[in-house]
Amino acid sequence: MRITNNIILHNTTGNINGNKVNVNNLNNQMTSQKKIQRPSENPVIAVRSLRLRTTLSEIDQYYENNIPDAESWMKVTETALANMKTILTDIRTQCTYGASDQITADDRKTILTQLEKLRDQVYAEGNADYAGRTVFTGYRTNQKLTFMTDDNTTSYNITQGLSYKNLEEHRYYSDEVTLPTTAAEVTGNTISNPKQATFDRIRLSYGEIDSITDKDGNALSANGATGTLSYSYTDAAGVTQTDGELKVTVYDTFEDWAKASQTADNTYNITDGEAVFIKESGELILSSDASSTIKSGKASLDVNYTKTGFNKGEVRPEYYYNCTNITDAANPVEYIKFENGKEIYQDINYVVAANQTLTVNTQASAVFDASIGRDVDAMIEAVKFAQDANNKVEELEKMQKMQEYSSDDCQAALEDWIAAAKKERDYADDNLQKLYNSYIGNFDDYLQKVNLANTDLGSKGQSLDLTKNRMANQQTTMEELKSTNEDRDLSEIIIDYASAYTAYQASLQAAAKINQTTLLNYI
Repeated sequence: MRITNNIILHNTTGNINGNKVNVNNLNNQMTSQKKIQRPSENPVIAVRSLRLRTTLSEIDQYYENNIPDAESWMKVTETALANMKTILTDIRTQCTYGASDQITADDRKTILTQLEKLRDQVYAEGNADYAGRTVFTGYRTNQKLTFMTDDNTTSYNITQGLSYKNLEEHRYYSDEVTLPTTAAEVTGNTISNPKQATFDRIRLSYGEIDSITDKDGNALSANGATGTLSYSYTDAAGVTQTDGELKVTVYDTFEDWAKASQTADNTYNITDGEAVFIKESGELILSSDASSTIKSGKASLDVNYTKTGFNKGEVRPEYYYNCTNITDAANPVEYIKFENGKEIYQDINYVVAANQTLTVNTQASAVFDASIGRDVDAMIEAVKFAQDANNKVEELEKMQKMQEYSSDDCQAALEDWIAAAKKERDYADDNLQKLYNSYIGNFDDYLQKVNLANTDLGSKGQSLDLTKNRMANQQTTMEELKSTNEDRDLSEIIIDYASAYTAYQASLQAAAKINQTTLLNYI
């Protein structure tokens, strides 16, 4: 093959250009410390890089966003649970004080003061929020658990599931002493004879009820209205029956019940096998026969009722029961909490790893029992009743020493008044002791629910910590693989660059010498 000067020049130029391209590539690598600048340079590296970057992006989302967000949510919940436990423990402590038979007037004042302060805090922790999202209200994170102000217009139709387990013994008092204020009243007014009646009751979560609905769908609201509630029970053969019936009479207040049922001695009374419902307190009070039937049959019943107006701090019914907001009759809003007897959980799940989700929220119904506030109210009422009864005795004893009541007739009458007041005081003190003693068990149950919720939250936190550690390791691994695939060590680039640049300089020098020889040198 004949090699001409043009061929030599052409090949030399191509070699120079190739060395120049190599120097340029290495220069780009030195600047970016990346193996390639565009996918066409090495498709294998490019494809692998896309896959690694996608995986790393997902891991970064889990590790740097989702997991910290879940941790923050759970820390807010943990703090609220800790505060709730403290509040319930404080209330239980007051129960212990009140259950003592050595309680003094100062003790009663202290208990009342403490309970009134704690009452405002009972459900306040249920409104805890994380970044503007309430953590205990399921999907409705933009709503609070409780009514934030007194609301006199909002109306709900509520269906509350109850059973024989909700039965509790309670004492009711009538014919209480009304203090005379003049000598004429001391000798002329009829002296009360305080009475105590004990019944089993089932208490709704709310008082001030508008009406309850009987089994035929009739709303019982009028004072003295009667109807029949249906309930399910277990017969002697262990078979569940649904045809149980309980006749109920509705009264607006306890005074209305007393007037309607009073006997010659003004004692509360319920017809055997029946019950009364007090709208004022939201109590279904059963006769002894009816209570025995409900207990023996392990009965359960759904009480449907309507309530308009809620006090500040009361829990919203949609977080506990199937209910309908009927404030706007033309546009009712229905809330479903139970379906086919099973509670519907509104779980808020965070994706914390590939194919792994974690439920971060705790339902209000699992922690903030709707009966807590009602129990605290009952305790406050019992203390006030005992305070008033003891004050009546003290006032009457003071009257005995006053000149205005020094006549023999007044003194004799005051002895009878004091005897009646002491009877009421003994009832009140006995009620205080028994009520508080029974509520120790109630608040132990409430504390157990909080402890269970805290335990569940702790197990979630441990799971999240393990996932967080795994994501941290995966993030490190992916970053190393990505770097290995894409990056070049600077020292290696410098060595290669020096070699490439030397080759480039050598090719230039060789080309310069080739062009120095011509035909004239041979003439």
